[in-house]
Amino acid sequence: MTETLFYHLERRALEDVLPGMVEKSLERGWRAVIRTDSAERSEALDTLLWTYDDQSFLAHAQSGDGEVARQPVLITVEDENPNGANILFCVGGATPADWSGSDLAALARIVLLFDGRDDAALSAAREAWKSAKASGHDVIYWKESPSGKFEKQN
Repeated sequence: MTETLFYHLERRALEDVLPGMVEKSLERGWRAVIRTDSAERSEALDTLLWTYDDQSFLAHAQSGDGEVARQPVLITVEDENPNGANILFCVGGATPADWSGSDLAALARIVLLFDGRDDAALSAAREAWKSAKASGHDVIYWKESPSGKFEKQN
């Protein structure tokens, strides 16, 4: 099944981590879908991806804007992949609707980022972990170290 990475944020915010991860995905030649929990978070991430770096930006769109199939990065609250993404980022508590769905099997990777300082987010991530594992995904857990680097946990 699909490689599924859980990133436990403890020191940095999602807004500090996500743009770099999306950039690395694009460098691999992958398209990305960012699934959020709300329209408000989608709006905030839309702004972030245009403005996070004074020297560059990440070309992207929100679902419903223009020709979504042509977008290298698509931000959505829906359980969809209209741009043929290779990687799905789930943020703000968003998760796949069906961990055993064939749409997930078509992805190269799923990345779930969660705030470990938020008890509700931590609990939701644990449930998502169980669901992903039970559906046969290759699940890997990454935790932020005191230095701010992610370390693979066994």
